[in-house]
Amino acid sequence: MGRRSERLSKQGMLASDLAGEGDVIQVVSRAFDVLRCFEGHEARLGNLEISSRCGLPRSTVSRLTHTLTRMGQLVYLPRDQKYRIGPSAVAMSTSMMKGLQLRNLIRLRLQDVADQLPGTVGFVIPDRYHLVYLEFARAANALGLHEGTGSRISMTSTAAGFAYTAALDTDVGDALIAEMEREIPESAGQLKLRIEENRRHLREHGYVVGCGTWSPHINGCAVPVWSPQYQTFVVVTIGLLAAMFDEKRLHQEVAPQMLELGVAIGGLLEGAEGDIFANRIERKPLPVTAHNNKIIKTEDTNELEAGARRARSARSVRARDGRR
Repeated sequence: MGRRSERLSKQGMLASDLAGEGDVIQVVSRAFDVLRCFEGHEARLGNLEISSRCGLPRSTVSRLTHTLTRMGQLVYLPRDQKYRIGPSAVAMSTSMMKGLQLRNLIRLRLQDVADQLPGTVGFVIPDRYHLVYLEFARAANALGLHEGTGSRISMTSTAAGFAYTAALDTDVGDALIAEMEREIPESAGQLKLRIEENRRHLREHGYVVGCGTWSPHINGCAVPVWSPQYQTFVVVTIGLLAAMFDEKRLHQEVAPQMLELGVAIGGLLEGAEGDIFANRIERKPLPVTAHNNKIIKTEDTNELEAGARRARSARSVRARDGRR
């Protein structure tokens, strides 16, 4: 009973924070909004550009960039009168990248799928109203989609975003959409219109598709996977040319492979100890899929004795901390 109360409390806290009722320190939140504007190490932005990107007054941006520069998070370039990511921010990200074994294994899993499908396969994590590529793999003959590590994609118009928001508990997902409606109303409408259908499809099939919603030339399929390290969902996703893979082919040919990938990645995450960036774990064989698209384990070992639980499909995970 105590664990259940704690679980519900966490979900309630998350929902209230998303609804703007939590004890959020605005200056900290805005500082991160400024840093998010710099999507690449080489990005150079002035205060006016930053103000336009994050929707903050220029005077506020000026104070924030001054403080972030003093902290080493940004560097001011007098000749250009612009800022770029500073050494302290790079050092922080570098420390998170130590011990890349697990990520290398994830990349190998992505490549397994990319070798079979002519698209870009990604492993993405949520960042406010976007998802960020942590790893990706691309078929040699992939066309039309060239996202890479560090690329940011919209949560409101992509298959990955549809899968992530559909996987959240209803109250948490609704609170997130409500915040989007306040902050990015022009984008939130598309997600709100299809959220119930996305939730239904995820419950019944374990994945979500997005056809032409991000680009009329790209169709996508995505599977959410629970990350015990970060207590949130991550997503495995693939983008393919719509001219080659219509919605029917997504369901028939792509979805089964993405479900297998989701199980494989989930197994790596649940079997890992500690941080996602620094783990020692062996590569395991991909599970196989039966004709009815049910996931079958390739070994029948006791999960607790093996020390690494297999991931459940998104429709069957236990409801806790924002999970279905």
